[in-house]
Amino acid sequence: MPVPESATAFLAGLIDRARRSKRKIVFPEGADPRVVNAAARLAHQGILQPILIAPRPDSAPEGVTFIDPENSPAASKYAALYYERRRAKGITQIEAATIARRPLYYAALMVAAGDADSSVGGAANTSAETVRAALHAVGAKPGVRVVSSVFIMAVHNRDFGANGLLAFADCAIVIEPTASQLAEIAIATAESTRTLIGADPAVALLSFSTKGSGKDKQVDRIVEALRIVRERAPHLNVDGELQADAALTAVVGQSKAPGSTVAGRANTLIFPNLASGNIGYKLVERLGDAVAIGPFLQGLAKPANDVSRGCSADDVFNAAVVTAIQCTCTAGSPAGKPAV
Repeated sequence: MPVPESATAFLAGLIDRARRSKRKIVFPEGADPRVVNAAARLAHQGILQPILIAPRPDSAPEGVTFIDPENSPAASKYAALYYERRRAKGITQIEAATIARRPLYYAALMVAAGDADSSVGGAANTSAETVRAALHAVGAKPGVRVVSSVFIMAVHNRDFGANGLLAFADCAIVIEPTASQLAEIAIATAESTRTLIGADPAVALLSFSTKGSGKDKQVDRIVEALRIVRERAPHLNVDGELQADAALTAVVGQSKAPGSTVAGRANTLIFPNLASGNIGYKLVERLGDAVAIGPFLQGLAKPANDVSRGCSADDVFNAAVVTAIQCTCTAGSPAGKPAV
């Protein structure tokens, strides 16, 4: 099955946007061949300025910067920064000096210090390790209480979503969100729809019930999340609780949720928990031959993203392009409050 046209058009548009901003993206697994390959392409095509955390090889690609933390004069600055951010948690200066030289933390601290715009890790580290480094070094945006993730799903039928593109959340981070957390995920994902897809978000809070057709405390949580979203973001086009068919298909939406401005036209799908979100995106990807682009973290003070350890060079390339676009919304932002 060929790659959906929606995916090809989406990535081509993002590359053009990224090329205009020429962001500095740091990659902590700088010796990984997949990362080196992606960085070489990114530099050659003039999309961004890649910085690889690794000793400089003899055959270093042109336009790619290499930094070895063990020999970096900036390591002491990053150690001091990390100590200030984590000393309340009992970190000593000696421990901070050691941690700051670890590639994952060195990269995240570069972003926190403003020496890089964002980071892309995970090629050789677990998601938990990669996200933890970002949370401890970069922190969350002011006022944000939950960091979540979003996938951009590109499907063949361009009648769905925004010309075949949809945002799915949260499929990777928050296991069982409360109503308040679900509301925060919905608001953050709506912003990702605007930033990445370039569309006005139509946000559906998904459930097994549509407008009271099912009765359960799980449905009550979705209803409460909708109330909170409308209170915090009154101008956001959001509705729930909606079943997936009611959210996506106009005929079903009109039947099950008449009068809804989201039913039948949703482009931003908020799943009730991690189990449903993770299963849902993989079903769409495998059974529908869709392309899943992501996940991308939401809610950090500055962008930092995680790719799978099974990623390809293309996956790293694409993640870096999307990360560069995320920088446009956080340019000039200070590092946020570190996570506990």
